Amino acid sequence: MRTLAIDLGTRRVGLALSDEGGKFATPYDVLEVTAADALMYRISTVVEREGVERLVVGLPLNMDDTLGPAARQTIAWGKDLAAHTGKPVLFVDERLSSFAAEQSLTERKRRGERISRQQKKERLDAIAAASFLQAFLDGRLKPIDINT
Repeated sequence: MRTLAIDLGTRRVGLALSDEGGKFATPYDVLEVTAADALMYRISTVVEREGVERLVVGLPLNMDDTLGPAARQTIAWGKDLAAHTGKPVLFVDERLSSFAAEQSLTERKRRGERISRQQKKERLDAIAAASFLQAFLDGRLKPIDINT
């Protein structure tokens, strides 16, 4: 099952895509946030073009597992996205995914890969999305029941 992961941010949105077998996550793209409806349209275009069957949205929970304002906004946005695309939207805990992505890029730089600050900025959100998508695909991250 082809899955698109979305790491929703206020300035950038990271996208990661699974393979058709639903086993491997790959960073896909980073979108600059302009207007909310433009973002919805751009993601819908990716969903159609890539044959995406479900969406996984990273939920920024508080460290004590509660829902703060950012998490509530993400849930509302995810519900709008589900209505707009007609695809199921699942929410997963994305805490520390950006930190893990930054550590990954730092390690790649240490091994000699040339990564500028601009490239790091451009890749970080997509790598974070791929990180939590891979954990979800591997069964290490379970969907969060947002109705409780």
